[in-house]
Amino acid sequence: MDYYNKIKDVIEKKEVNEGVRILQSNKDTLNAYYEIGRLLVEAQGGEKRAKYGNELIKNWSIKLVEQYGKGYDYTNLTRMRNLYLVFEKLGPAGQLFSISWTHWRYLLPIKNENERNYYINQCILNNLSKRELIKLIKEKAFDRLSYADKENIKLIDNKDEPNYSLKDMLLDPIIIKVSNKEKLSEKMLKKYIIEELRDFFLQLGSGFLYAGSEYKISYLDKNFYIDMLLFNTNLNCYIPVELKLNKTNYKDVSQIKLYMNLVDKTLKKKYHNKTIGLIISKENDKFILQYVNDEGIYLITYELNELIKV
Repeated sequence: MDYYNKIKDVIEKKEVNEGVRILQSNKDTLNAYYEIGRLLVEAQGGEKRAKYGNELIKNWSIKLVEQYGKGYDYTNLTRMRNLYLVFEKLGPAGQLFSISWTHWRYLLPIKNENERNYYINQCILNNLSKRELIKLIKEKAFDRLSYADKENIKLIDNKDEPNYSLKDMLLDPIIIKVSNKEKLSEKMLKKYIIEELRDFFLQLGSGFLYAGSEYKISYLDKNFYIDMLLFNTNLNCYIPVELKLNKTNYKDVSQIKLYMNLVDKTLKKKYHNKTIGLIISKENDKFILQYVNDEGIYLITYELNELIKV
């Protein structure tokens, strides 16, 4: 008997079953909290009057905490009511169950519906951990969003991402944490980004894959090196990235155009969309921003934050 593989089978079944139980537990919890929220709103006289019924929640929370613990205190009952109000028109849709109650605790206090929808979408698209969600909120990612229409952000259905452009996803500025701002070089800047790729990608959007740094392309007996080459599965295209320590200039625009053409000639397949270029610099020239408009080149800036080592 192959005892090792038998043991593996037992472990795999156990891990799968635990994973299913966790998912089911989250669904059961959210279903229960959604229903509690619905009943609270009804008891308070409906949505329009719900905000005036806080005394009812205070009284009930005291009794519920005595019987079932602090998970049913005033703050959490208020969150449950808000959970119902957020999804009242949609019903318990897929977005509700795609996110854990731990995440909802940080999402529900956000009053701006578009801002809240943005962070909910990020949780679904990028499978954010609680820590990553808190970080995005703390760093005001919504405020830095270069979204074409920040006043009309709709909730997506699970992994079915809407038809975003790159501009819809980018944050500007992006925040890069470094240990020494004074002695920074472009090579070091790339190093910091590569070390924190996950954080970097979250600020660019969703669907990004890393192809390489100093990516070499050979064409007509010449070698060219792209600072960073990415591929985006949602946009179905390559994205060469150039990192600049200072203000973007005309040479940078010409350089990224060259790299875009080289990628199109050497890497791009027929089923890929046209290559997009991205320049990330310390500062953008307003004239150049206008000059490169709608040419498949995107310019954003970065802000350097000191990396605090504990």
